[in-house]
Amino acid sequence: MKWVFCLMAAGLCLCLQSHVDAETRLSRSAIEKAVIEAKDTVDLAYEYSRRESIERVRRNSASPSDVLRLLKQPLGQTRLAVRSADYMHFAVNLIKRSLERHQKRSINATDLISEEDLQVIADLTGCSARRRVPPCKTTPNLDKFRTISSVCNNRKNTRWGSSNTPFTRWLPAEYQDGISLPKGWDPRRTVNRRLLPLVREVSNQILRIADYRVENDPLYTHLVTIFGQWTDHDLTFTPHSPVIRSFSNGIDCDKSCERTDPCFPIKIPRQDPRFGRNSEECMPFYRSAPACGSGNTGHIFGASNVREQMNSLTAFIDVGQVYGADDTKAIFLRNLSSDEGLLRVNTKFTDNGRELLPFTNMSVNMCATRARITNDVNAQEVPCFVAGDERSNENIGLTSLHTLMLREHNRLARALAKLNPLWGGERLYQEARKIMGGYFQVLTFRDYLLHIVGPDFIAKQLSTYPGYDENVDPSISNVFATAAYRFAHLMVQPFMFRLDEKYQEHHDFPSPLLHKAFFTPWRIVFEGGLDPILRGLVGHRAKLNTQDRMMHDELRERLFKFSSELALDLASLNMQRGRDHALPGYLKWREFCGLSQPKNQRQLAKVLENDKLAKSLLDLYGKPDNIDVWLGGVAEPFVRGGRVGPLFACLIATQFQKIRQGDRLWWENEGVFTEAQRESLKQTSLARIICDNTGITEVPEQPFQYTTMSKFTKCRNIPAFNLSPWKENVK
Repeated sequence: MKWVFCLMAAGLCLCLQSHVDAETRLSRSAIEKAVIEAKDTVDLAYEYSRRESIERVRRNSASPSDVLRLLKQPLGQTRLAVRSADYMHFAVNLIKRSLERHQKRSINATDLISEEDLQVIADLTGCSARRRVPPCKTTPNLDKFRTISSVCNNRKNTRWGSSNTPFTRWLPAEYQDGISLPKGWDPRRTVNRRLLPLVREVSNQILRIADYRVENDPLYTHLVTIFGQWTDHDLTFTPHSPVIRSFSNGIDCDKSCERTDPCFPIKIPRQDPRFGRNSEECMPFYRSAPACGSGNTGHIFGASNVREQMNSLTAFIDVGQVYGADDTKAIFLRNLSSDEGLLRVNTKFTDNGRELLPFTNMSVNMCATRARITNDVNAQEVPCFVAGDERSNENIGLTSLHTLMLREHNRLARALAKLNPLWGGERLYQEARKIMGGYFQVLTFRDYLLHIVGPDFIAKQLSTYPGYDENVDPSISNVFATAAYRFAHLMVQPFMFRLDEKYQEHHDFPSPLLHKAFFTPWRIVFEGGLDPILRGLVGHRAKLNTQDRMMHDELRERLFKFSSELALDLASLNMQRGRDHALPGYLKWREFCGLSQPKNQRQLAKVLENDKLAKSLLDLYGKPDNIDVWLGGVAEPFVRGGRVGPLFACLIATQFQKIRQGDRLWWENEGVFTEAQRESLKQTSLARIICDNTGITEVPEQPFQYTTMSKFTKCRNIPAFNLSPWKENVK
């Protein structure tokens, strides 16, 4: 028997037709009203957040949480995707609340809203565009050059590995409600019959270095640490929603400890060492934006309705942090004033005549002001730099790599122009970009990963190239982005070292503490440029992660600290992010990798090779199952020859195995480069790139491996990259 009714909720009249046991069908006008209200609400929240952010920056009162949120802001095509997701999520919630009021019970919206109506909502909110198949047949040069977004890399599954698509999951999500709410959202709700500990309490008890001293890595340079960040920023970027207050009740996430989407604040435990005995404060924390159509809003990209997070970057080693991951950004970064295939450079400053990154054109400057750090009220300020990735200003070591690779692209483009005078700017740009991608595929697999996952995992999963397999999905997994590839946070030194020509502490520009090197492009412009920083990366050891000296307080207590305001704690952020993304616990990932699953303190102590650490973990978590996967991973003893334990070695090796095998344009794949070009790429040298683009004259031939200056190599003795195979024979 059919029945028809109208109900009023949130100012909407929803005219519904249904069978008692069937999905509810909504009238088109009811759907349109819900979408209009959702768009108005979301747009107002976006506008409020934008104005408030600008005002805070202008008042010089941006907090560390503002910095993190602004750093994670979606831009360009990503912002459109996130906004569409917010539209759809809020529209479905409006309808859900209306249905709940009528049914007088809590429901899953997709249990009653038909697939047809969800499709209409997706069309009206813009979510449908996120799942539309790209027109690969009409895209030029697909066999020769990558698209910027990497759509059509796989001809059969055209969005695999492309930007602005959801992370893939290797194990099912474990949301508190099975759909969207993070693990630990309700702190009184048990997981495996145990309460989850506060992430800040875990950070204090397990990751804190009591005497602030670090142990230096005996084998590897600080470049290994920053290169890890560099490669991560080529592969993963998880945007936040741009809003700073809740859609549902208007609460400002920075001013409340209430948990209301997107606010998921980190509670400060009592007797916290930094805050005292009676602290009731919280560290602001914003949830990652949902991928369009996921999380209680139906099916998208063929996935189930659980909340999925988005990767705004491509999954391929394609140097997107130099070139961008969408067409608009890529064009913005190019120098189109000439037909030379060059990237834009700074027009106001140089580094002893060498190119610097261009400045952003934002109306406000979110980078740390020179005056605030130096106490010089007359100090000349500069804006943030702009590069292919939004995080290029995060620290001066990372900024230096961005600048180095900008210079290398332009050096290649100019050299290719001399070699092939008939090539136009588009060809020069694409060929230089393609070579750069080849460089970093070689450097990552040949030089870098060996030091991280060790020779055994290299031999097992990452040695001989097996060829392209169109059935391998290269998309980045949620656990890789959110946990495993954050291992290098425990290899970060408390200083950003700056060394002189003799690789000694620089007299004029001493090494700043890390928290004074966050978002400080002026240190590069006014304090000696790239050379001292790059010498510091290759001439100083990385921090060694040990079980009693995990994360220095420069990251644990002073993350993005520019003022006296509450700074952030990177360890807490990592664990809270894993809970936000509903990652399964430590033991399930051990099982995924075919490793043992310790059930008690004795077994955990055997895995960790540390009785005291095992006891401390179980005092906090109660059961090994509940240990946050990031923490469990970084707590394990290293595999032979590596800098991660067996769990993270497995997850990292598995991800890079998929990235390589699922990339149709991988440098070793037949037809991507000629045989002669592949032979040149095999000789790629990071040391040579440094020599070609700086004033540095001596470097370690293997920059990831620490050695004394007496064993450095003169740049003139390091072979130049051979570009002759790129000379085109013109008949």
